[in-house]
Amino acid sequence: MSTDTSDQQTAPAVAPSVVVEVWSDIACPWCYIGKRRFAAALEKFEHRDQVRVQWRSYQLLPDRPVGARISNIDEVAARKGLSATEAQQLAARVTAVAAEDGLVMDFDIAISANTFDAHRLVHLAGDRTDEVMEALFRAHFTQGRVVDDREELVAIAAEVGLDADEIRAALETDTAADQVRAETEEAQRLGINGVPFFAANRAIGVSGAQPVEVFTQLLEQAFAQSGAIVTLDGDGGACTDDTCAV
Repeated sequence: MSTDTSDQQTAPAVAPSVVVEVWSDIACPWCYIGKRRFAAALEKFEHRDQVRVQWRSYQLLPDRPVGARISNIDEVAARKGLSATEAQQLAARVTAVAAEDGLVMDFDIAISANTFDAHRLVHLAGDRTDEVMEALFRAHFTQGRVVDDREELVAIAAEVGLDADEIRAALETDTAADQVRAETEEAQRLGINGVPFFAANRAIGVSGAQPVEVFTQLLEQAFAQSGAIVTLDGDGGACTDDTCAV
């Protein structure tokens, strides 16, 4: 089992022309939506075999208690000072957007969780990172599973074909912990203060769950542009450290 995330998808047949780093958090609904939209753009991209995707860790709420098992609706209501009805209305709006992209989100059963160990699992996934990310999002937003429970994380890992005993043993140590922290800190140094954030070749970036067309533009421009990250503006949803639609 490898914790190297330098090649988190199946390696392209030729050296990649574009490396897309994606900072996201499993507890961010816009990250799930953004993942789906980016995947749709990549699937249609003519040079997709020359694109490598690397998932980067970003914890929106690192101080969230582990194992508290508070419902997502109650947690959002308390954090934002909303009534339960207002929090449910926010959730309903995000649920409707997600449905347009073929995603099912059920905030009535979603459990608020600390995502540190979930991020560690992503780094433990080797060449199955994308599958693990998808499974974690689905577990959290669709299935109501507790993604800061290590045994639940082991079960999720096993469902995508990883060795349960190896994952359990790794999670019981500090394996990949420094990597999770380092990637969150790196995002802050780059000026990334919300997720999802997609950076192609560290030259051009997209902030938020933008439309598929914006991600297509990202991929196309990445072949020709370099230098400091340039953000393509739009109205896609995103989460920041203390502000999220859900």
